[in-house]
Amino acid sequence: MTSWANSGARDLHLDLREALTPGARGTKETLIAALRDATRSGRLAPGTMLPPSRTLAADLGLARNTVADAYAELVAEGWLASRQGAGTWVVEAVRPTASAPPVTRRPHGARVTPVHNLMPGTPDVAEFPRTQWAASMRRALINAPTEALRMGDPRGRPELRSALAEYLARVRGVRTSPDSVVICAGVRQAVQLLAQALGGTVAVEAYGLFLFRDALAQAGVPTVPVSVDDKGAVIDELDHMNVGSVLLTPAHHNPLGMSLHSSRRMAVVQWAERTGGFVLDDDYDGEFRYDREPVGSLQALRPDRVAYLGSTSKSLSQVLRLGWMVLPEPLVDAVVDVAGGQQFYVDAIAQLTLADFLTGGHYDRHVRRMRARYRKRRDLLVSALAPLRVGVSGLAAGVNLLVSLPDGMEPEVLRRAGEAGVGLTGLSMMRHPLAGSEIPAPDGVIVGFAAPADHAFSSAVSALCEVLAASGL
Repeated sequence: MTSWANSGARDLHLDLREALTPGARGTKETLIAALRDATRSGRLAPGTMLPPSRTLAADLGLARNTVADAYAELVAEGWLASRQGAGTWVVEAVRPTASAPPVTRRPHGARVTPVHNLMPGTPDVAEFPRTQWAASMRRALINAPTEALRMGDPRGRPELRSALAEYLARVRGVRTSPDSVVICAGVRQAVQLLAQALGGTVAVEAYGLFLFRDALAQAGVPTVPVSVDDKGAVIDELDHMNVGSVLLTPAHHNPLGMSLHSSRRMAVVQWAERTGGFVLDDDYDGEFRYDREPVGSLQALRPDRVAYLGSTSKSLSQVLRLGWMVLPEPLVDAVVDVAGGQQFYVDAIAQLTLADFLTGGHYDRHVRRMRARYRKRRDLLVSALAPLRVGVSGLAAGVNLLVSLPDGMEPEVLRRAGEAGVGLTGLSMMRHPLAGSEIPAPDGVIVGFAAPADHAFSSAVSALCEVLAASGL
């Protein structure tokens, strides 16, 4: 039987004849096999919403209980997820098999979601506030002025710039006005645009997000590494470098986890003032802190020498492509010119939606809710790692932690993690290629504890611990 299941806005094609297997004994098993096959092949991508059981049962000519039981079994197996009032959706598109261990990348660099997603820097998108976001989008569309549907201010929609100026001042201590806020497609693009506008070489932390180094390299901007110790970036080194700007993660270092020491915060703004340079303040994980008081933005110390960068990539979702720069006044026009003088990169409706989401208090509530959720996950992960021969750091804030390994163990752990379908990032990947032998090169892996949905988190942690134990730790 080949059927199209029609559920209003959702269509689902299932070929139940092809799903028949030697072990299938009835319609429920056949339906389960068909759904597994559609998910395994990637035809039903992660996040795909399935029709309600009543609708799918009617369209396939099955009993509703048959469909409901099939959904429930696939939820228990981890193929699907379900929540009261939110429906049922696909969790994984790739599953391990005995003959083909899961990998984290396809040829040509295309990413594949690991079975146990502990990749750093990724939020739990299963908790995306869909209802509130949809309501904000509806209000934004209804209330949007006609000119919002045309190419407007290259800095971005004034509604969002005003909402961000208020929010960042209240929550992160940023000193700004809407005129100094420029909307962009994320911190990576912000770094690239700023580096191109400033010119010259950019100093970066010796351990830092490789995506930024890649973005600068693609723009033809050279970088040099600044040493990092337990107080953060070693600012004194800037005086011996021919650089005009430095990119830092002062609130929560990525990936080592410390905050930039107060003496060094003052030292770097004094360096910028003395040399005419600029500091790029990447507020990495600034909203998620657990065991410490909030660390205010570096920008507040010298708004005329520090550019503040942020986004929704860890608070909401990376795919929104919503980021912002708070710029010293002389840099606004320069960055806009580099960007092409038009707001090409983030659509106006998304900007208006985020503005409504901020002003309505929904963003604050979502961040507070996720902060509490992530803290519980962090505590569970730390407790699970305690019996193992590893170090754990970077606990006070953020959505990642660093698992330190004995010398020489990083390749072995990453190899076993790949075979087990556990997504991790090696610490060595974050090391600047020009970092010299005077900069320590410890072994470690960066573990993200935000990405898995709640129902998958415990199994992901168990899989990680099994990998570490199998590696002799």
